[in-house]
Amino acid sequence: MRTAFFVAIVVLASTLGEIAMTRAMKIIGEVHSFSPRAIFGVLGRAFRQGWMWIGFALMAISFFAMLALLSWEDVSFVIPATAASYAAGALGAKFLLHETVNRTRWLGVLLVSIGVALVWMGK
Repeated sequence: MRTAFFVAIVVLASTLGEIAMTRAMKIIGEVHSFSPRAIFGVLGRAFRQGWMWIGFALMAISFFAMLALLSWEDVSFVIPATAASYAAGALGAKFLLHETVNRTRWLGVLLVSIGVALVWMGK
């Protein structure tokens, strides 16, 4: 039960963290110049975005939950099990960021999901 709970924390926190950072970067905009002044300007705008800080916090939660998982489960189980974040990421991209996810990507999500199910069955 504890393993499933922590896998869920890793998957959800990392996926939501990535979505929050994506949202922040879409607000900030594209980097057009790579001069030091432009880079510092982009970084300044990024650190003023609340979505960026939410993303950092969620990614930190995911990282520490992953460390906890690795302290009591084998890496050969943990890494494939947390691959469910690919499915969660596609769902988040579609429904939270309103991105287009084509059939090929959905097929990939299905294949990854089958792999995650097989890993869980082998536990």
